Amino acid sequence: MSLKDRVVLITGASSGIGALTAKLLADKGAIPVLTARSVGKMEELARGIRGTHAIYPMDVTDTAQVEETVARVHERFGRLDILLNNAGYGEFVPFGEAPIEHFRDMMDVNYLGTVRCTKAVLPYMQKAGQGHIVNVASLAGKIGTAKSTAYTATKHAVVGFTESLRLELSGTGILVSSVNPGPIDTPFFDRADPDGSYLRNVGWMVMPPEKVAKAIVKVMEHRLPEKDLPRIAAAGVRIRRLFPRWTDAIAAKLLNKK
Repeated sequence: MSLKDRVVLITGASSGIGALTAKLLADKGAIPVLTARSVGKMEELARGIRGTHAIYPMDVTDTAQVEETVARVHERFGRLDILLNNAGYGEFVPFGEAPIEHFRDMMDVNYLGTVRCTKAVLPYMQKAGQGHIVNVASLAGKIGTAKSTAYTATKHAVVGFTESLRLELSGTGILVSSVNPGPIDTPFFDRADPDGSYLRNVGWMVMPPEKVAKAIVKVMEHRLPEKDLPRIAAAGVRIRRLFPRWTDAIAAKLLNKK
C-alpha cells in the first residue's frame, strides 16, 4: 500500500523510534502527525521533516486530551489512516524493590495509553471503512526477563490487546498490527538502564533505531499483522515459548543481564 498522503498519527514522537518513523513516513509522501508531551522537542525535530506534517501536544494518560487531539487532527485533515501507538517507557527494578506505583504508572502509559488512543481513533476509521492501527510492543511482550516485571506485563498486555482487536475487526477494512523489537539504542535506556550495564551486557543484540523505524514503515506499507526483530532474538523467543521448562536455565543466563 502506498503511504502517499496517508495521515499517520504518532504517539511518543518527540524522540527515538517515533521521531525517526515520522521522518521516514514524510519521505514516503505520508503526512505524519507528531504527538508527545514535549512540544519543544517535536518543534526541533519537525525542522528536519519534509512535506506536510503537524505537531500536537498530547499526554496519552489524559483521556480528554487524547480525544480532543484526535478530533482536531481529523477535523484538520479530514481523515485518519494510520495510528502508531509508540509512546512508552521502561524502568528495570527488582520486584521486591518496586512500589505499586511503579506498576500502575507504567501500565497507564504503555498499555492504557495504547487503549485510549485506539478508542479515540477507531470510530473515524470505522466510519471510513479503512485504517491501520500499529502498536509498538516488544519481544518483552512474549518473554519475561528479570527486573522488568512491570515493563514485561505492560507489553504482554499490548500484545494480547493487539491480537484480540485484530480478530474483532477482521473483515472491517481495519488492520491491527504489532511490532515487537528487542533492545534498541534509543533514549529509552536513559531511564530504564541509567548506568548502561544492560546495554553493555546485551550489546550483541542491540539494534540501531533506524532498523526498527524501517520495520514499522514496512508493516504499514505491506499491512503485516506482526513483526518481531531482530531475527535471532525472535527465533529464540519462539523456542523459549515452545520449550519453557527446558530453556529456563539458558534464558536466565542470557537474559538476566540488568
